[in-house]
Amino acid sequence: MDDLGAALRDWRDRLDPADAGLTRNGRRRAPGLRREELAVLAGISIDYVVRLEQGRASTPSAQVCGALARALQLADEESAHLLRLAGHAADPGRVPRLIPASVRRIGERLAGHPLAVYDATWCLLHWNPLFAATFGDPTGEREGTSLLLRHFTDGLPRIRFTPAQREAFEESLVSDLRSTTSRYPRDPDVASLVAELLTGPRFAELWDRRTVAGHESAHKVVEHPEIGDVELDSDTLTTQGSNLRVVVYTPRPGSDAAGKLELLAALGTQRMAPRV
Repeated sequence: MDDLGAALRDWRDRLDPADAGLTRNGRRRAPGLRREELAVLAGISIDYVVRLEQGRASTPSAQVCGALARALQLADEESAHLLRLAGHAADPGRVPRLIPASVRRIGERLAGHPLAVYDATWCLLHWNPLFAATFGDPTGEREGTSLLLRHFTDGLPRIRFTPAQREAFEESLVSDLRSTTSRYPRDPDVASLVAELLTGPRFAELWDRRTVAGHESAHKVVEHPEIGDVELDSDTLTTQGSNLRVVVYTPRPGSDAAGKLELLAALGTQRMAPRV
């Protein structure tokens, strides 16, 4: 953790605030980003940045490492080094969680669509602002929780399925996870996730079917509390090598979703003023 702290300080010092989209207000005692600026860019607390740099924090999650890598504009090799320092060792037998620069660029260029990046166990690693505005900001959620675990335990907030859509969505996700278990048979996190999911009868029923397939697409109706229903199609792109799931949401043809996404892009996660 001392090495991680030293690396974070070095990377923070070398990044010009202007390159991070920040304006220089007043004189700076040192070049690079301030701790509070890194905290804002990465979406974490200033106290946590301080503890990380001083080697006093617990091991940061892969999600936090990804947020720090993006904020610090690290190259792919530097991002991999950050993950290794944080205890997420590169191992062909473990599920990869490094988001390559190419995937980040895709996310930036598709800013007009909700977009999220998951690992091969469907743990959320990254999302864009429009995803947060549409589905709710995931920042406060427990890190490292698989989409499957959320769906089969508490359900997904804001998502409405018909019975047929729910059946297809669940079977597709479970089939995708079975593919992951054969690809990463030695990953203890995968085995632990499956064991936890098997305590639920619905997942156990689908798991016993032993179907294997990739989760490629779905149709969702988002029940947004401010603007009403938003009908979306989701398409999943799986990256070569790292097996990340890049999910892009597009307006359902024939619906008014395109206009509603434009409104959400302008609103962000803020709430509309109540009507008088």
